[in-house]
Amino acid sequence: MDKLIIEGGVKLKGEVTVSGAKNSVLPILAATLLTDDACVIKDVPNLRDTNTMLKILRALGKNAELDKGIVTVSSLKNTNFIADYKLVSTMRASFCVLGPLLGKLKKAKVSLPGGCIIGVRPVDLHLKGIKCLGADVSIESGYVVAKASRLRGSRMYLGGVYGSSVLATDNVMMAAVLAQGKTVIESAACEPEVVDLAEFLNKMGAKIKGHGTPVIEIEGVRHLHGATHTIIPDRIEAGTLMIAALITRGDICIKNVLFQHLGALIDKLEEAGASITKKDTTVRVRCKRRLRAVNITTLPYPGFPTDMQAQIMSLMSVTPGISVITEKIYPDRFMHVAELNRMGAHIQREGPHAIVEGVKGLSGAPVMASDLRASACLALAGLVAHARTSISRIYHLERGYENLEGKLERLGAKIWREKE
Repeated sequence: MDKLIIEGGVKLKGEVTVSGAKNSVLPILAATLLTDDACVIKDVPNLRDTNTMLKILRALGKNAELDKGIVTVSSLKNTNFIADYKLVSTMRASFCVLGPLLGKLKKAKVSLPGGCIIGVRPVDLHLKGIKCLGADVSIESGYVVAKASRLRGSRMYLGGVYGSSVLATDNVMMAAVLAQGKTVIESAACEPEVVDLAEFLNKMGAKIKGHGTPVIEIEGVRHLHGATHTIIPDRIEAGTLMIAALITRGDICIKNVLFQHLGALIDKLEEAGASITKKDTTVRVRCKRRLRAVNITTLPYPGFPTDMQAQIMSLMSVTPGISVITEKIYPDRFMHVAELNRMGAHIQREGPHAIVEGVKGLSGAPVMASDLRASACLALAGLVAHARTSISRIYHLERGYENLEGKLERLGAKIWREKE
């Protein structure tokens, strides 16, 4: 197992290109289960999670290979309707095969994904949605078993305790495209990744409108055909690189960015004093003056993304003043606080709030990544820390960032891998 070593203190400069969005590619790959025709997906990031989804597709009867950013999916045999625990348990997002399996085969047996280090994330909204479509659902030995002689369109409300659910919206949308009649999803997730999935489904012959708004309408069709689709850029990777520029007081041009997907983040970074300019799909991020502390509250899109909470906490930990970071999506998503404090940060957690008092500098230390975004948070802290930072369990980083250390190294960072 590898660990990541960072020698901090280098101002990052240069150009870097953002990869395709992890949170788009996983449900889009799952959607290929809705057709027997071949599908071609472009700008696919080479991630641990991507390869897990490809393994799941193969186990379900598909031929799926990733080559130079392109995945071609075709049918090898009759599709298997059972998604095994050994694969689903390694990646929560793999639960999104439930919708397409049910839609195409009218039956599905998918392992429950279980808990998560960032907090319990139940699947009740997923099950509520497919029940509204007429499926009989039961839990048997840790598996969700869903059956329906015919799915029928329905009007449903998918709002949860902490707002809308991206994965539940994805699952229900994929099941509904082959249902009889019209489905209306109220309190649907509005994230760009949901829109990307809907656009892919429409290319396959689905009839979806309203995606990107809280009300999605789906007119069921009899069958879907193959399609070719290009994944949108990863807005969370783009945001992480923007913070890398600011935390090191550097100057970075970030390519393949959809500026409109980053409104809440850019607003807060500019409030903190960042200089951010855009031209087409390139964003330049600089730190021209002293940054100041800002308060953050995570919310469903278009609010500030929970997937950027840990990274901006790294930035606020070395920004003068006191900031309050409130987590309204996953209130337990603060595992990185203890590790940042090991590096000299002054952060106190109070329920769903983290009170961050900016310090003059961080000190390198051995730290441990607890989840995907926490690993990015610690890497950012390491970039600005005095002396050496050693980050273990970086397989979390590999789940959602394509060669992040290589991209940072090309920007001037002193970063490399060593065996544990």
